[in-house]
Amino acid sequence: MSLRFPVLLSFCLLLAACSKINQENYSKLSAGMPKEEVEKLLGKPADCSGALGMSSCTWRDKDSSVSVQYAGNKVLMFSGQGLK
Repeated sequence: MSLRFPVLLSFCLLLAACSKINQENYSKLSAGMPKEEVEKLLGKPADCSGALGMSSCTWRDKDSSVSVQYAGNKVLMFSGQGLK
């Protein structure tokens, strides 16, 4: 019983450290980047919407988010919040 808590805590910390929604990956984004490359970097988005060749996708974790706007399949602009 006494070993369960430290193991569980270590596992939770490891999962939190594995988030792709971070400052390092955000700094790799650039205008003109293909949508496929963004998804390789950040993973599958939490949600996407769009019309008329424009779209917006958002990635989230507990405390941070990244939003990317596309024209066609290329990054037009992007923003991040709470990144570490």
